[in-house]
Amino acid sequence: MNNPHELRDEILKLKAQRQALILAHYYEDAAIQDLADHVGDSLALAQWGARSQNQIVLLAGVTFMAESVKLLSPDKTVLAPDLNAGCSLVENSPYEKVLAWRLRNPQALMVTYVNSSAHVKAITDVCVTSSNAEKVLAAIPRDREILFGPDQNLGRYLMKKLNRPMQLWAGNCDVHLLFSARRLEQLRARHPEARVLAHPECDEGILRQSDVVGSTSRLLQEVRENRGVRKFIVATELGIFHQMRLARPDAELIQSPPEGSCACAECPYMKLNTLEKLRNSLRDLAPQVDVPPEVAQHARQSLDRMMRITDGESVRWPERFEDPKLPAEPPYRAERGLIPRFAPEV
Repeated sequence: MNNPHELRDEILKLKAQRQALILAHYYEDAAIQDLADHVGDSLALAQWGARSQNQIVLLAGVTFMAESVKLLSPDKTVLAPDLNAGCSLVENSPYEKVLAWRLRNPQALMVTYVNSSAHVKAITDVCVTSSNAEKVLAAIPRDREILFGPDQNLGRYLMKKLNRPMQLWAGNCDVHLLFSARRLEQLRARHPEARVLAHPECDEGILRQSDVVGSTSRLLQEVRENRGVRKFIVATELGIFHQMRLARPDAELIQSPPEGSCACAECPYMKLNTLEKLRNSLRDLAPQVDVPPEVAQHARQSLDRMMRITDGESVRWPERFEDPKLPAEPPYRAERGLIPRFAPEV
């Protein structure tokens, strides 16, 4: 087995030789986060990749995030250490099934969470993140029907908060489904002084008990800035605890308990990335992630509309959906992940 310190040195040497940029998601192991030039959520990572002058970008996260980097940086080489690092939300929303849903509702506008494949982004009208979804939805005329996917918990949370009806795609983040509302209630009783933080991908039973519901970066911000609180119960993937501890070494962080005997909630896809795979990827310039030009053209439109709305600009909405007749999804979108692909009937 390779020594972690030796692997770290090899990675830094290869990074310098390749003049590469290393991006890591909050849910990666601490050793990978510590090596990265930037650590953040999926959209921020894609934006950092686009703003950089580096022509080689290694994304330590999951494949849809590497696709987003490629969408915003089409001329750059984008590396993903393991193409099997998928996402349950992506696996639960295969392009063919989502396209059929759209075709059954051509008059509706489709709002898609960025946790989705490039193909699904390409047949959506606007993307959202968990932090800007409220602003984007407010920009959609009240008389337009909305299809929202692929995370139904996020969609349900937004429907309730904004009093905005939507058709929801029946998808979920398998990791955020692990948290137990019953056990969280018991934990809160033992730690009444703790502030409860939860990602909106969690079930409603978790969100009802939470003091702060927000994106991963929003939860990190709460720990960093709320100095009046020294104990936090956190309902999201365990990887964010590393950045929280760096920001607040004085704070006590308690993970919201999942059902069953497991004491953790970790994304198995994120944890496929290792220091050895990062080293190999920079050494071999592989695996590379690409997006077909016709897919990228449509997917960038949905991202562009999101960013324009977020910047306060007005946008035009299409009257009706037309099938763009995209090519098939690439091989690494097939059923190769740890979590079985599921095609919900909606």
